[in-house]
Amino acid sequence: MENPPLVSIIIPTFNSGKTLERCLKSIKEQTYPNIEVIVVDKGSKDETIKVAKKYGCKIHVISANERSQQINFGVKVAEGKYIYRVDSDFILPPTIVEEAVKLCEIHGYDAVSILVLPDPNISFWAKVRRLEKECYRDDIFYRGARFLRKNIFEMLGGFDENLVAGEDYDFHERLLRANVKIGFAKAEELHIGEPKSIIDIIKKNYYYGKTLKYALRKKPKVLYKMTPTKKPLLKCWKNFLKHPILALGFIIHEIVRYSAAIAGLIISITLEKDDKKRR
Repeated sequence: MENPPLVSIIIPTFNSGKTLERCLKSIKEQTYPNIEVIVVDKGSKDETIKVAKKYGCKIHVISANERSQQINFGVKVAEGKYIYRVDSDFILPPTIVEEAVKLCEIHGYDAVSILVLPDPNISFWAKVRRLEKECYRDDIFYRGARFLRKNIFEMLGGFDENLVAGEDYDFHERLLRANVKIGFAKAEELHIGEPKSIIDIIKKNYYYGKTLKYALRKKPKVLYKMTPTKKPLLKCWKNFLKHPILALGFIIHEIVRYSAAIAGLIISITLEKDDKKRR
């Protein structure tokens, strides 16, 4: 491809030193030649910045509550025609950027959906999550689209910075409503930040639960998309029958996940009411 357009890979980080090096190494090994990597950090205390410097990233340290703010900032300073949001615990296949650019430049897509699958070597729960994620192969909404033209991202107003849980769903819903042409990449990413224990699942979802008040009040459709009765899962019922142990694990995972999230939500609402009474 002559004069390949610049792709800005944006990575929000916070104490991401354990996974960031593998992520950046996979970016360095890309077959596509014209990439800038923008790391937007919110005050890491570990080796995150040191690792980012090692790989020649453009580093910005900002005051941010959540990654939506970091991503929006990263897009603002990005110089590329395309942006590609990558989490610091994602491993990219070497041809993914090249494939995504070709889908846009040659086939006319505005955005590219890239499936990310859990690394099954992490834990039993990662195997459970992979069984779930594999059900989303043909579903544009749950796959999402994190590679897209920068002007499309700007047109949509970026991520809603008030959302923590479900911010991706909200953005993808707006992307689909805008009738953006989305292509599917064949290459798949690997997620190495999967939970290793029930405690990890509880902590993560309890935290998300505490942030759901805004979504309940302003964007209830986002919560609907997060329910366990997702259509792609119902269509994949045969896959669950083929793996009964993992299917049982999925049921346990969902019970724990939603119980922790509901507990977090109830406590946050209770604390808010108590605070209003004191005022």
